[in-house]
Amino acid sequence: MYDASEWRRDGNTLRRSVVAPDFRTAIAIVNEIAEQAEALNHHPDIDIRWRTLHFALTTHDAGALTDLDYTLAARIDGILAAHGVANAS
Repeated sequence: MYDASEWRRDGNTLRRSVVAPDFRTAIAIVNEIAEQAEALNHHPDIDIRWRTLHFALTTHDAGALTDLDYTLAARIDGILAAHGVANAS
């Protein structure tokens, strides 16, 4: 089972904030996440502030968290790990 401990639950939303090493890396991360989101047909809310990325995952159609949210969270975690990012403080 997927360990979503890097994410915090906020009602029906999973949230995570991270800091990329630099702006170009932040954008590269977003581009890789976009590919995964398209493949799953499940799209996160992403807020980019220089090199800090804020993610929010929820399944609007269901009005709740679903397996798709956890699947995308796991894929995002893999992308973040590959880029060596840290959680935002």
